[in-house]
Amino acid sequence: MTRSRLDLKLRLTLQIAALMALCLAGAVGWLLLDGARVGEAQVARIADLMARDLAFQRQQMQWVRGAPGVFPDLQRLAPALMAPGLCIAFRPAGAEGLQRLCSGAEPDDGRTPELFQRLYEGLFGSRGTAERTVEVAGAAEGVVTVSLAPETLAGKAWREVSRLAALVAAMLLVLCVLVYLALARALRPTRTIRDGLDRLTHGDLSARMPAFDLAELSAVGQVFNALAGRLESALAESRSLTRRLIAVQDEERRSLARELHDEFGQSLAAIGAVAALAGQTAARDCPALVPECQSIGRTAQSMMQALRGALLRLRPPEVEELGLVASLEGLVAGWNGRLGATTHFGLDVSGRLDPLEPAFAAGLYRIAQEAITNAAKHAGASRVQLVLAREPGPAGDAVALTVEDDGRGSPAPAADGFGLLGMRERVAAMGGELSIGTAAAGGLLLRAVLPLPAGEARS
Repeated sequence: MTRSRLDLKLRLTLQIAALMALCLAGAVGWLLLDGARVGEAQVARIADLMARDLAFQRQQMQWVRGAPGVFPDLQRLAPALMAPGLCIAFRPAGAEGLQRLCSGAEPDDGRTPELFQRLYEGLFGSRGTAERTVEVAGAAEGVVTVSLAPETLAGKAWREVSRLAALVAAMLLVLCVLVYLALARALRPTRTIRDGLDRLTHGDLSARMPAFDLAELSAVGQVFNALAGRLESALAESRSLTRRLIAVQDEERRSLARELHDEFGQSLAAIGAVAALAGQTAARDCPALVPECQSIGRTAQSMMQALRGALLRLRPPEVEELGLVASLEGLVAGWNGRLGATTHFGLDVSGRLDPLEPAFAAGLYRIAQEAITNAAKHAGASRVQLVLAREPGPAGDAVALTVEDDGRGSPAPAADGFGLLGMRERVAAMGGELSIGTAAAGGLLLRAVLPLPAGEARS
């Protein structure tokens, strides 16, 4: 099960948004706490002023004879101190009466969400009330109580919080957009890195990263270039080594072919001649031995034919002398001569293919020879078609070799051990690509694309 991966720009933007949301929550908490402190300080200050004013009123009644006897007079100082939702109450000492003066609440207080109001009252409801004792000459005259209505405090806090939230939300939206655009621009080189990795994955070792502005991406590009350079050098060394091994193998095959031809071939010829001479002598002196002599001659002739086939596979006709197309025509004709009754071999050539560089032409012939041999021995096909074509390419022309059959379609290796592995090694040494698939007729489709050498590609 694969996990869905977020885009890096989106992930960083969401992380910044989450951080901003945490900052907003902290700012809201600080704002609520500060508002509660301000409300607490306000009612405490008003309570202190009212307590002093009422004490002064009592003292004034004692000092000045004939002064008005109304006590307490809350209206004298209250108008200057009143605020929306504020209540001022005075309870005389030892009496049941209570004088109270309140102002109405703000019209917007009713718009405060109930959940917010309950939360605010649960956290800061007790901070909206202050009590002070009115004392005159050491005697308590009563208690003055100043309180702010909880809905007023909650409404004021809600108005401040909503304004702050709206401002922060707008800033957060703008910030997220700017951060996303900045990250998109900063991470734009990652597309180049991804394209380079894709090219490297598909075998293009010439891919290189340009210099980036960001130090981190520049370091990645340097490592990528160093890796691509090492891979390219390693591949070039591998191809060079493979070419050397193939050259040594071809030389060993030629040497073995010469030894078989010079020694084993001559021995078979001598056996055939001796068998013929023995047959003549037996026909004159001992007619009963004639069939045995003829059998020895036929066996020697059969071994000679098998040796010729082996020599042809070990040391094919000189491609440099006959040309690639003529050599392939001879190869196809030879297989038709051996298996024409069960399997038909065909050759289709398009484009100018002769003359070619001898080593390149010999490599192409070896690949075609091995492909046809595999199809003849392991496919069980009734038709094997070889197509050789010259195709244009962006870096120069290339030769495409296609071998298609209508057999079983399983890419079985050749019995002599070279097989598909040998073809892959030879194609890789020549700088080409080998692909194996299913033909339209259900058999095996083998296709090798080999770039022409520099001079021939330009021509």
